Amino acid sequence: MLCLGIESSCDETALALVSDGRLLGQTLNSQADAHALFGGVVPELASREHARFIAPLYDLLLEQCGLRAEAPEAVAVARGPGLLGSLLVGVAFAKALAWALGRPVIGVDHLQAHVLAVGLERELLFPALALLVSGGHTHIYLVRSPVDFTLLGRSLDDAAGEVLDKFGKMLGLPYPAGRLIDFLGASGTVDEKMFPRPYLDNDNLNFSFSGLKTAALLLLEKNSSLRFAPRAASCDPELPPGDTGRALAALCASYAQTVAYTLAEKMRRAIKRTGVDALRSVILAGGVAANSRVRATMDVLCRDFSLPLLVPSPEFCTDNAAMIAYAGELLLQTGFRHDLDFSAVPRGRKIPDDYRKY
Repeated sequence: MLCLGIESSCDETALALVSDGRLLGQTLNSQADAHALFGGVVPELASREHARFIAPLYDLLLEQCGLRAEAPEAVAVARGPGLLGSLLVGVAFAKALAWALGRPVIGVDHLQAHVLAVGLERELLFPALALLVSGGHTHIYLVRSPVDFTLLGRSLDDAAGEVLDKFGKMLGLPYPAGRLIDFLGASGTVDEKMFPRPYLDNDNLNFSFSGLKTAALLLLEKNSSLRFAPRAASCDPELPPGDTGRALAALCASYAQTVAYTLAEKMRRAIKRTGVDALRSVILAGGVAANSRVRATMDVLCRDFSLPLLVPSPEFCTDNAAMIAYAGELLLQTGFRHDLDFSAVPRGRKIPDDYRKY
C-alpha cells in the first residue's frame, strides 16, 4: 500500500510517502526561524504558513519520487492533538485529495504516531511500555498493538520539552532551546543537588515539571551572570571562557539530567507495576527522545530490566510526516478508515476512537 502522510499539527508542514513500512520520500517546511522571532509558536502565523506550503510540498514530493498525482493509494493525516488552525489545513487538504482521487482517508493520533515511528527502522515488539516526551506532551503508554494504547500517566502541567524550552528562554537562548541546552551541557559536570527532582514524592505515574521551572527561575534570579547575551535566532550560542562557561555548562547539564532522571524514575515504576515479564520492549519517542541525557538514562534503565530500548533516529523523533504515513498504513491494514466528516482535535481534547471498519 502506498500511503501519503500529512503532518501540520504545529509549526512543521510535512508530507511523506510510505509503502509497506518503507519510506519512499518526504518533504518538509520548518517554520522554526519565523517563530523564533517571537520566542515561541504563533498559531495564526503557523496556520497561514501551512496553507502557503502544503500544496507545493505535495507536488515536490511526487516529483522527487517520480510518481503521478493519482499514485497514493491512501491518505493519512495528523488530526490532533495540536494547534486547531494548523490541523485544519492538513485535514482539509487530506480530505480534498482523498475525495478527488477516490482513496481511503484516515485521521491519525499524532501522539500514537510518534510512538510507532520506530517501526520505520526496527521491528516493533509488543507489548511495549512507551514514553512519549515532546514539547507539548509527556505520556506513558502500555502499547499492546498498533491499535491498542492504554494511557498510564501524563504530565499534569508543563511537558518535559516545554520546561527545557522555557529554561532556555530564561537563559537567553533562541527558540527552540531544548537542543541547545543538550549541546551546551555536553561538557558540563552534573550537580545532582542543584535542582529538585519534581513530583516523585508520590506513588503515581504522572509528571509535574512546574516546580522544576520555578526552581530554575529562582536560581537565575540569584545568579544573573548565568545568562547569554541575546543573539540572532539562527546563531547557536557559545559558552563564554573560564569559570562562567564551566558554570553555564554545569547548569545546562544538571537541568537536563534532572528532567532525564525524573522521566526514568516514573518509567521504572511503570515497568515494575506492569511486570517485566509482561513486556517485550520499551519505546522512547517524541522530540525530547533526541536528547542525549534522556536517551542515556533510559538506556541504563532498560539494561537494568534486560529489556530492549527502541528509539527512532533523530529525524523521526521530531514532528514528521513519515510517522503519520506509517501509522496510517498500519491502521488501514487493520481495516480502519474514516469517512470524510472526521474532525480535527486541538490540544487538550481526547482523540475519539471513531474509526470505521471496512
